[in-house]
Amino acid sequence: MEEGGSAGSDSSTSGSGGAQQRELERMAEVLVTGEQLRLRLHEEKVIKDRRHHLKTYPNCFVAKELIDWLIEHKEASDRETAIKLMQKLADRGIIHHVCDEHKEFKDVKLFYRFRKDDGTFPLDNEVKAFMRGQRLYEKLMSPENTLLQPREEEGVKYERTFMASEFLDWLVQEGEATTRKEAEQLCNRLMEHGIIQHVSNKHPFVDSNLLYQFRMNFRRRRRLMELLNDKSPSPQETHDSPFCLRKQSHDNRKSTSFMSVSPSKEIKIVSAVRRSSMMLKRPVTSEELLTPGAPYARKTFTIVGDAVGWGFVVRGSKPCHIQAVDPSGPAAAAGMKVCQFVVSVNGLNVLHVDYRTVSNLILTGPRTIVMEVMEELEC
Repeated sequence: MEEGGSAGSDSSTSGSGGAQQRELERMAEVLVTGEQLRLRLHEEKVIKDRRHHLKTYPNCFVAKELIDWLIEHKEASDRETAIKLMQKLADRGIIHHVCDEHKEFKDVKLFYRFRKDDGTFPLDNEVKAFMRGQRLYEKLMSPENTLLQPREEEGVKYERTFMASEFLDWLVQEGEATTRKEAEQLCNRLMEHGIIQHVSNKHPFVDSNLLYQFRMNFRRRRRLMELLNDKSPSPQETHDSPFCLRKQSHDNRKSTSFMSVSPSKEIKIVSAVRRSSMMLKRPVTSEELLTPGAPYARKTFTIVGDAVGWGFVVRGSKPCHIQAVDPSGPAAAAGMKVCQFVVSVNGLNVLHVDYRTVSNLILTGPRTIVMEVMEELEC
């Protein structure tokens, strides 16, 4: 879910309506998680054409091999959990046995497919609305599109908003609707299915200057274990999650800590409650970083996110800085350290924005990010 995307929603939905909305959100999360898994399995050749008894089954995976893969990639802690995860996808109609003879997902050498790979995915109204919303989201998130912007409504600033009237114009211009009336009907369907909403959830969709947001971040990297949760992640749970440092549980207070690598290579535990700018020796301005002859060196990292995230935390503002790095994560492997100041993300200069903007930029970008940083030469 997007930051600020569901503010006020609990107060306006109750009873069966609220339960239906939560079910739609859960279904959408399962669909996105399943699709992300499907793409990964194709990329790693786990899904491929397979032959059995002189017959070729295209785009299949073997149940037993997939369970091995899930455990190897830490998507499941054990085989029993892996089976539960895949059964969840089967129950939602995302995967199925190639001949539909086995409804129960088993840890054996049986062939399964993603229904999206063989054209049997059930396209009911909910799925159609979800797929339409996902396509629109991807188009809006393209670098050349500027429709989503930070804006204010009633004195409150919201990230990645679109104005209703401008969105309707865009839908017609892009051929997503033939008329403004048809575009408005589409937006109302997206709203009914919990894909978009008014920024403060106070208004239905109307052709106006009111601001709306997508409730879901379709690009957020989902963990398969989320499928076993009873609820969708809340904005508070996912705000820091683009970086997803591995959390460690401690004592009965259930506090959360993060592994952080200091410049001296020591491994320290940084309390989640106190993990602000404590790593910085002193405040630094963007102007100071850019001053000719300043004692800072530029470095560029290419970081490929894994199933958990990218493995670092950004904090601060104008400029942001690397506040924590997971020593076992992709960022650390690329050479990132704490104390470094963030200059650009995927070619976009971020020296004059806060960490929330950088966070959103990474959340909505590709799995591979290119970050330019500056670090003090004494570090």
